[in-house]
Amino acid sequence: MQFLKSSVARKMLMALTGLSMVLFAIVHMAGNFLLYFGYDAFNAYAAGLNRLFPLLWTFRFALMTVFLVHVFLGIQITLENRAAQPAAYAVKQTVCSTFESRNMIWTGLLVGGFVIFHLLHFTVHLINHNLSSAIFKDAAGRPDVYRMVVINFELPNISLVYVLAMAALFLHLSHGVQGLFQTLGLNSEKTFPLVKKGGYLTALVIFSGFVLVPVIIYLGVVR
Repeated sequence: MQFLKSSVARKMLMALTGLSMVLFAIVHMAGNFLLYFGYDAFNAYAAGLNRLFPLLWTFRFALMTVFLVHVFLGIQITLENRAAQPAAYAVKQTVCSTFESRNMIWTGLLVGGFVIFHLLHFTVHLINHNLSSAIFKDAAGRPDVYRMVVINFELPNISLVYVLAMAALFLHLSHGVQGLFQTLGLNSEKTFPLVKKGGYLTALVIFSGFVLVPVIIYLGVVR
């Protein structure tokens, strides 16, 4: 705990937890792509994950711990920065900062709220329980996760929640990835333009990969 008394250490831990979640998002997005190969491929993937039930939930708890640490540090660092910021520099900061950097705390909290919603929706099945995979079975007798996802995203309110959440994630990551490189000492005046573009590109790829699923289902491209 002595380690976390250092502001540099807290920022470093926040960067590492953020990196862990970015990597998880990329892996999760890759798994979602199996939806485009039809119900058999997607349901086989879901069934394979369920066979790893104890390991899967251990991983989920570990990831949730990482997520909560990231949120806690983000709030703490934001409050510390605002308390240490002289009022006289308010105008200067607005000029030098971006919309994404000024609203990191809010986009982060929106994403955090969405993560809870997503777990309640597709994992715990407390939202739209009558449309959960526990209700439907595919031809092989497996929980029909494919059908659950399709039926839920055909609902405009569900699709809208996911699209808006991914927009918040895009804003958060577009600055967060850049800040991650800076915190880890991998950013310099020379590499800053490349890191900045890389942050936007990473955020755009993750946003596009996730938001494409509810959009194409709602438009009827995937049924």
